[in-house]
Amino acid sequence: MAAAMDWLPWSLLLLSLMCDTGAFYVPGVAPINFHQNDPVEIKAVKLTSSLTQRLMEYYSLPFCQPSKITYKAENLGEVLRGDRIVNTPFQVLMNSEKKCEVLCSQSNKPVTLTVEQSRLVAERISEDYYVHLIADNLPVATRLELYSNRDGDDKKKEKDVQFEHGYRLGFTDVNKIYLHNHLSFILYYHREDLEEDQEHTYRVVRFEVIPQSIRLEDLKTDEKSSCTLPEGTNSSPQEIDPTKENQLYFTYSVHWEESDIKWASRWDTYLTMSDVQIHWFSIINSVVVVFFLSGILSMIIIRTLRKDIANYNKEDDIEDTMEESGWKLVHGDVFRPPQYPMILSSLLGSGIQLFCMILIVIFVAMLGMLSPSSRGALMTTACFLFMFMGVFGGFSAGRLYRTLKGHRWKKGAFCVPFPTMVALLCMWFGISLPLVYLGYYFGFRKQPYDNPVRTNQIPRQIPEQRWYMNRFVGILMAGILPFGAMFIELFFIFSAIWENQFYYLFGFLFLVFIILVVSCSQISIVMVYFQLCAEDYRWWWRNFLVSGGSAFYVLVYAIFYFVNKLDIVEFIPSLLYFGYTALMVLSFWLLTGTIGFYAAYMFVRKIYAAVKID
Repeated sequence: MAAAMDWLPWSLLLLSLMCDTGAFYVPGVAPINFHQNDPVEIKAVKLTSSLTQRLMEYYSLPFCQPSKITYKAENLGEVLRGDRIVNTPFQVLMNSEKKCEVLCSQSNKPVTLTVEQSRLVAERISEDYYVHLIADNLPVATRLELYSNRDGDDKKKEKDVQFEHGYRLGFTDVNKIYLHNHLSFILYYHREDLEEDQEHTYRVVRFEVIPQSIRLEDLKTDEKSSCTLPEGTNSSPQEIDPTKENQLYFTYSVHWEESDIKWASRWDTYLTMSDVQIHWFSIINSVVVVFFLSGILSMIIIRTLRKDIANYNKEDDIEDTMEESGWKLVHGDVFRPPQYPMILSSLLGSGIQLFCMILIVIFVAMLGMLSPSSRGALMTTACFLFMFMGVFGGFSAGRLYRTLKGHRWKKGAFCVPFPTMVALLCMWFGISLPLVYLGYYFGFRKQPYDNPVRTNQIPRQIPEQRWYMNRFVGILMAGILPFGAMFIELFFIFSAIWENQFYYLFGFLFLVFIILVVSCSQISIVMVYFQLCAEDYRWWWRNFLVSGGSAFYVLVYAIFYFVNKLDIVEFIPSLLYFGYTALMVLSFWLLTGTIGFYAAYMFVRKIYAAVKID
């Protein structure tokens, strides 16, 4: 208990330091200085929908196109995120206003959508698709103004401003479909302080859009591609009838405003959309609960073990003491190699590979070096680190395989990086597989782990176990604490993945990861101690499976999130969701199972080294 309370202030201090890392900015991303009337390029990224979970290219819909379409060369992370960054015909000049401009208008004629195009646009609007644009690598956001005091006077209402990423392609009303065909861009700039006699430079610090739907008849255009917007609420929205051709104008306007926000803080608007107070509550709750239980469990286990070891090391009445407790009785079988040692060591090697990758990625991201402004950097770093961490996974798997009396190390090395074969085949053959073989070779050549007791030639008979020692019951019991320490953070991670939100609270995530490691380790030690006291020495596979029990709860939570938070009803999006969820659950099981296994292995070696064995 005292140990837990000693840890608490240090944990809170670490948390406060992590929360301050938001001021860091990613190295290598330099600001772009614009002069008056310099072009500010508007690019399109993709179309997204939380209903279908299918990413669409911008020009998969009949938007206005520039004279030459140019796609940006994406890195690996952008490809995996589904980004297809492409230029658009929007003409935006720094600090230059545009009241209304018509896109792709030839001889003042409106755009005609064919029946097929109209049906496609109507389908995408009904599927609740969002359009994502960027200006100076800053994503567009739609401002939402919410009022917290609904019942009070209008003057007393408090306005709560929130932003959602991108803008809605359109909306439906009374079974009619309407397209947002006019975009009002609002760009904010920060004027840089310069010396006298120097021209002012500007930096883009915010990019907002107000989408509008304006009927063709309500827009007045001229031969210079200029237009006049209707005043007030006198206009009607632009309807899209999927059964016939539709005529409309694509228009836009540009408004500039000066802002006090500095360039290094321009992402704060996007990264503070999540409720930080909930994070604070969840983290403090997890820290208190985990370290409180850690103190209690540590005190119980240490006091019990000291008593057991003291009794075992007494020279008199040794037969009586051996009958009182059972874990010394299995000293001759506790390190007996389990069934399928190659598969076990390969899975644990993959877990070590995942653990090293996740630890480094979260730590580097916590320092602000994987900012969202560097598009795809997080995903790219994770993929390459996973490949290069194969040498550590192979080394640990090879040494453990030799400890388990294995001999076919080449075949065992091939099994370690198997989960990555399907997704990244070329990188797997070119980087991961050679590094795993290299690590496995040196790990297999190294001396095996020195077990403190010898293994008997004849296996000991295992007594009948009670119902609560069942493997599935152990999985349910062992998974509660680690999952309880992280389930609130899991909500924000799922929202970032499936609802196209930004996730950048890596300071919180790093602390949650540390809590997860601690809780998995202590639960694993408790479970293996109870198993050995029940004189069951078959702990290798059981401990690996039980330690990953929180993955079962992650799967249950994923199903709950699908039913209650998402509106997916079609088969293909559901298949995508559960397919990716299965991969996440499998990876999480490998991670937590590996953490628990090595904690239990060190614990077992430690306690058997402390007793005298005749």
